[in-house]
Amino acid sequence: MNRLPLHHDLYLIGHDQAGRPRVHQASLALGLAGAALLDLLLAGRAAPADPRAAIKRAVADGVYDRAREDLLDSGVLVQVSKRRMGVLPYTRYELADIASIVRASSGVRSAVEGWKPPDARCAGLCGLVAVLRLEAELYLDQPANRLVARLREIATAAGSPVAELVEIVDTLVAEAAVAVYR
Repeated sequence: MNRLPLHHDLYLIGHDQAGRPRVHQASLALGLAGAALLDLLLAGRAAPADPRAAIKRAVADGVYDRAREDLLDSGVLVQVSKRRMGVLPYTRYELADIASIVRASSGVRSAVEGWKPPDARCAGLCGLVAVLRLEAELYLDQPANRLVARLREIATAAGSPVAELVEIVDTLVAEAAVAVYR
């Protein structure tokens, strides 16, 4: 199976098996936008003049919904409609196969445990997992603070553009969290 784009891997890590987001959807959308931009940069595309604006634009353009639709179209997710209390309808997007999430997070786990040196893509995913505080989804037997520090260390060691993009997403997520209180 071909490797999924970076933002699809982050989408999978950011949701549980039942399709519920593990973090606030606005924060996850910022992470997805950063991951999509990082994929483009690692593919050799020119960096935008203002990466912060590009990330915000991707969020406004619906990067979250597009990632979900892409994963539905590729069969990684399935749409499930149910009713709460037998009356209230709702729709979830669940994993078609648990192997998808295992593949999505395996590189990050390998990098943290030192089994395999991370490439720039993996280092970016490590940094974004740390920014969004999704470290518990890696199922590694390490204290959370130590694991987050290791994930950030991997992203920083990758250098440009990974470290800068992870830092921009970190700042945008923090700004979005504080904006609620303004």
